[in-house]
Amino acid sequence: MNIPDLTGRTAVVTGANSGIGLPTALELALHGAHVFVACRSPERGNAAVAQIRKRASSTRVEYVPLDLADLASVRDLAKTLVDRLDRIDILVNNAGVGMISRQVTTDGFEKQLGTNHLGHFALTGLLLPLLVAGPGARVVTVSSDNHAEGEIDFDDLQAERKYGRNSSYARSKLANLLFTLELQRRADGAGVDLVSVASDPGTTATNIGALPRVMSLMMRLFLQSADKGAIPSLYAATSPEARGGEFYGPGPKRMTPSPKALDEAVAARLWDVSENLTGVRFAALDHFTP
Repeated sequence: MNIPDLTGRTAVVTGANSGIGLPTALELALHGAHVFVACRSPERGNAAVAQIRKRASSTRVEYVPLDLADLASVRDLAKTLVDRLDRIDILVNNAGVGMISRQVTTDGFEKQLGTNHLGHFALTGLLLPLLVAGPGARVVTVSSDNHAEGEIDFDDLQAERKYGRNSSYARSKLANLLFTLELQRRADGAGVDLVSVASDPGTTATNIGALPRVMSLMMRLFLQSADKGAIPSLYAATSPEARGGEFYGPGPKRMTPSPKALDEAVAARLWDVSENLTGVRFAALDHFTP
């Protein structure tokens, strides 16, 4: 795909130390963007920065600490960036966990929902002042085609009564897509120039799941590479053809969200619940009228 010149643009990519996040950050840097590699491990984050700098010949790549399973860490990163930057042009909500045994985040949320959705919801809201400071900022949230298998059960949102590794992952990916579409609706309703887009990398060999070593090796042999898996996110983040409220998958091509993801009543309720759980409000969208 053709990525335009991104000189003068600032991008934040979560989980950019590995998986599809690393080639996403690399390509943004190769095309001139100032890229922040946001992830938990300083060792892995700085290693990713060094790797990107070797390829991109740029010093405008930085590691910043972020643990999406800890809202205090999310707030710390947001404060750091708000204090340093005038605007953010691209936010790629990429990091995630999947297919793990039931665990909870620092704040007591079921970990797949808490990391994949609530952490990114809070981060986007806290960075919103920087995202709306310039025209046409992109918020790309990585979902999956298996969002169609997810269910948003507001009576058991944290899966305390019923938990499944796959079903809870699918629920978090459905939440990602509901958030993406609702963010675009609210931005449009408030007259805010913001583009919210979802992407699906397709079946890609990454380290998102807690898989046995043999299975991980088989995945790397038979599934597409992380470089290819990053293409939908890069298209959503940079292409002049990408449109807000759309969902792009391998190709890249436009995908049709499931009816569950298009349920505006569920999206609005999930938004309200997410605000209450995280304590983060999107003040720039206060003039939104459902």
